[in-house]
Amino acid sequence: MALTQKQIDFFSENGYLSYGRILEDAEVELLRREYDAEFAKAWREDSLRNLAVSADADLEAKRQAPQQMLQIMQMCERNMHFRRLLYNERILDLVQDLIGPNIMLFHDQAFSKPARTGGAVFWHQDNAYWKCRPATLISCWLALDDADKDNGAMQVIPGSHLKPVWHEQSESTDLLLDSESQVDKDQAVVVELPAGGCMLHHCQTLHYTQPNTTDRQRRAFAIHFMQPGTSSPPTFSNGQTIRAGFNHPVLRMSI
Repeated sequence: MALTQKQIDFFSENGYLSYGRILEDAEVELLRREYDAEFAKAWREDSLRNLAVSADADLEAKRQAPQQMLQIMQMCERNMHFRRLLYNERILDLVQDLIGPNIMLFHDQAFSKPARTGGAVFWHQDNAYWKCRPATLISCWLALDDADKDNGAMQVIPGSHLKPVWHEQSESTDLLLDSESQVDKDQAVVVELPAGGCMLHHCQTLHYTQPNTTDRQRRAFAIHFMQPGTSSPPTFSNGQTIRAGFNHPVLRMSI
């Protein structure tokens, strides 16, 4: 068991757990170099999102936007070092203690908040996007820089995972789901982490990261895990099924 029973009980009650350092300094430095290289390449190829602007914004609009909330989906398909990170035994041990020994990848994503211009990610529950059943997915949020409130550390509402919240499309972005009116922000807990630290949260835990107003960048990488048998409604486009079920890698299996 990687987690103590006290930590498991805390997660069950609150929907999140601040674990602290899980990566060594050398691992963090390697991932930082690879992360920066992938974001530089993604800018050149226009293959990233700036979540602070419209989804159909062109490259120049993304570059010139006053706020930058940069996202690369499926970093594991672009970079072998992040692919290997999915199979990190220390991380999988934590996840196993929360969802059991059979673990599949849902997806991964990198979130970059540049110094001074890093934008917010508004309050939301992940499963409002994903619509997965059973709603038992676990996210491991890894900090590649020291993360505090001012540069965009994760904030959560304890216990919010126990009930799904109705989300309405935000007026300020065409992507993020805005549940501000249903969030008691006085209950928010800031999960500060050192570089190489991680936190775990449930797919229904309300969470938010505020703009980065500091002179420090904030690089983060999130891995989303699920149990085999997890399902989601099929997605259609022009009468064609573009997503039905999951064909994702199994990261750990107990036979």
